Amino acid sequence: MKDYFTEILYVIALSKRTQVALILGVVFFLGISIVGEFYVSRINFSGSVAGLEQTVIPKLIKRFDKAALIALISFWALAFKFYHRDKRRFF
Repeated sequence: MKDYFTEILYVIALSKRTQVALILGVVFFLGISIVGEFYVSRINFSGSVAGLEQTVIPKLIKRFDKAALIALISFWALAFKFYHRDKRRFF
Protein backbone atom coordinates (compact mmCIF):
# COMPACT_ATOMS: atom_id res chain seq x y z
CA MET A 1 0.00 0.00 0.00
CA LYS A 2 2.88 2.33 0.80
CA ASP A 3 4.43 1.75 -2.62
CA TYR A 4 1.12 2.46 -4.34
CA PHE A 5 0.77 5.78 -2.51
CA THR A 6 4.36 6.70 -3.33
CA GLU A 7 3.73 5.83 -6.98
CA ILE A 8 0.67 8.10 -7.10
CA LEU A 9 2.60 11.01 -5.60
CA TYR A 10 5.55 10.38 -7.92
CA VAL A 11 3.39 10.45 -11.06
CA ILE A 12 1.53 13.57 -9.91
CA ALA A 13 4.83 15.29 -9.10
CA LEU A 14 6.19 14.61 -12.59
CA SER A 15 2.98 15.21 -14.55
CA LYS A 16 2.45 18.91 -15.18
CA ARG A 17 -0.81 18.27 -17.03
CA THR A 18 -2.29 16.46 -14.04
CA GLN A 19 -1.19 19.22 -11.70
CA VAL A 20 -2.69 21.92 -13.91
CA ALA A 21 -5.98 20.04 -14.24
CA LEU A 22 -6.25 19.57 -10.47
CA ILE A 23 -5.44 23.22 -9.78
CA LEU A 24 -7.80 24.52 -12.47
CA GLY A 25 -10.60 22.37 -11.04
CA VAL A 26 -10.22 23.94 -7.62
CA VAL A 27 -9.80 27.46 -9.04
CA PHE A 28 -12.89 27.21 -11.23
CA PHE A 29 -14.91 25.67 -8.39
CA LEU A 30 -14.03 28.49 -6.03
CA GLY A 31 -14.35 31.14 -8.73
CA ILE A 32 -17.79 30.08 -9.88
CA SER A 33 -18.99 29.77 -6.28
CA ILE A 34 -17.69 33.20 -5.28
CA VAL A 35 -18.88 34.98 -8.42
CA GLY A 36 -22.28 33.30 -8.19
CA GLU A 37 -22.68 34.30 -4.57
CA PHE A 38 -21.68 37.86 -5.42
CA TYR A 39 -24.15 38.21 -8.27
CA VAL A 40 -26.99 36.58 -6.35
CA SER A 41 -26.42 38.86 -3.38
CA ARG A 42 -26.96 41.89 -5.63
CA ILE A 43 -30.42 40.77 -6.78
CA ASN A 44 -33.09 43.11 -5.53
CA PHE A 45 -36.67 42.93 -6.74
CA SER A 46 -39.03 45.83 -6.16
CA GLY A 47 -42.70 46.41 -6.54
CA SER A 48 -45.16 43.61 -6.94
CA VAL A 49 -42.48 40.96 -7.63
CA ALA A 50 -40.58 41.60 -4.37
CA GLY A 51 -42.06 38.43 -2.89
CA LEU A 52 -40.38 36.32 -5.54
CA GLU A 53 -36.95 37.35 -4.32
CA GLN A 54 -36.98 34.79 -1.50
CA THR A 55 -37.89 32.07 -4.00
CA VAL A 56 -35.51 32.94 -6.81
CA ILE A 57 -32.32 33.48 -4.80
CA PRO A 58 -31.99 29.91 -3.42
CA LYS A 59 -32.66 28.46 -6.87
CA LEU A 60 -29.96 30.61 -8.44
CA ILE A 61 -27.51 29.69 -5.69
CA LYS A 62 -28.21 25.99 -6.37
CA ARG A 63 -27.57 26.51 -10.09
CA PHE A 64 -24.24 28.21 -9.45
CA ASP A 65 -23.30 25.43 -7.01
CA LYS A 66 -24.16 22.77 -9.59
CA ALA A 67 -22.12 24.57 -12.25
CA ALA A 68 -19.15 24.83 -9.90
CA LEU A 69 -19.41 21.15 -8.96
CA ILE A 70 -19.64 20.10 -12.61
CA ALA A 71 -16.50 22.14 -13.37
CA LEU A 72 -14.66 20.53 -10.45
CA ILE A 73 -15.67 16.99 -11.39
CA SER A 74 -14.86 17.46 -15.07
CA PHE A 75 -11.40 18.87 -14.36
CA TRP A 76 -10.69 16.06 -11.89
CA ALA A 77 -11.82 13.50 -14.47
CA LEU A 78 -9.41 15.10 -16.92
CA ALA A 79 -6.65 14.94 -14.30
CA PHE A 80 -7.41 11.24 -13.76
CA LYS A 81 -7.14 10.65 -17.50
CA PHE A 82 -3.80 12.50 -17.64
CA TYR A 83 -2.59 10.57 -14.58
CA HIS A 84 -3.23 7.21 -16.24
CA ARG A 85 -1.50 8.28 -19.44
CA ASP A 86 1.53 9.55 -17.56
CA LYS A 87 1.61 6.49 -15.31
CA ARG A 88 1.93 4.27 -18.37
CA ARG A 89 4.61 6.57 -19.73
CA PHE A 90 6.68 6.61 -16.53
CA PHE A 91 6.35 2.93 -15.58
